[in-house]
Amino acid sequence: MAAPGQGTTADQQILGSQWLGLSDHLIAKIYPVDNKGLRAGQEQIEVHAPVTAGGNMEATLNWQSPFEQSSPDSKAPALIAMLQSGALVPGMNDFYSFFGWKSKSTSGNADVGTIERNIKKFEGRTGITKLNSTQIFTGMPPIKINVSLVFRAFSDPKREVAAPLQQLWAWALPQKLSGDSLVARAAGGGDGIDGAINSMFPSVAPQLIGFQYKQRTLAPMVIETIGEPIDAPIDQDGYYTEITIPLTLATLTALDRDDLKKIMGPGSYSSN
Repeated sequence: MAAPGQGTTADQQILGSQWLGLSDHLIAKIYPVDNKGLRAGQEQIEVHAPVTAGGNMEATLNWQSPFEQSSPDSKAPALIAMLQSGALVPGMNDFYSFFGWKSKSTSGNADVGTIERNIKKFEGRTGITKLNSTQIFTGMPPIKINVSLVFRAFSDPKREVAAPLQQLWAWALPQKLSGDSLVARAAGGGDGIDGAINSMFPSVAPQLIGFQYKQRTLAPMVIETIGEPIDAPIDQDGYYTEITIPLTLATLTALDRDDLKKIMGPGSYSSN
């Protein structure tokens, strides 16, 4: 591993702090890629930094039970609840008392006792079945990685801390946001497809990046969130001497089982 800030080739530049003696597998590497996960640009810039404890990769799998509302419980929930709990019979007794009937038979219906016995058969019964509780897979968002990158100055805060931090911000923010109005863009956009693009889509989205850590490589990814604790210590010139940057990275698309096999092995990975 080349020393941070020193180019390993004429076109490659590694930004980061010096971590002498630390295994290269414990250094996270972030670099620009295209939408196929291949390294982008002639100047191959990489940001290298160790990851603090607490970093994790997580996937959210959306499973839903669409048949839950097909059971009788959802049609008349109050009545079904009283039948299942056995609360309906005491309620009927209160009903008799309200009308001043001293016995069930005085209600004018000799089959009241039979009805109550039949009602009690519903106690402890439920309409939930394996069918109406079956879950179905409805999709998943891209996989996310939450990490905190550590930068510290060994000899040069500007080169070892400020430079990689600035590069991370440059990748996270849009590459260009147009400041012109729609009328101005339409007037100066030119003709043909290029003119239409310049008029309707004048700005450039943030840079896609690749992320390599230990034996895992994911690309393309996007930087969803980035933080900068502005109370971090500085030197006499105002440059950070040590700082921990929280990042949330997300894959460009959802991943499947075949993609997982590629992630778990060493080497370059592309989700396309």
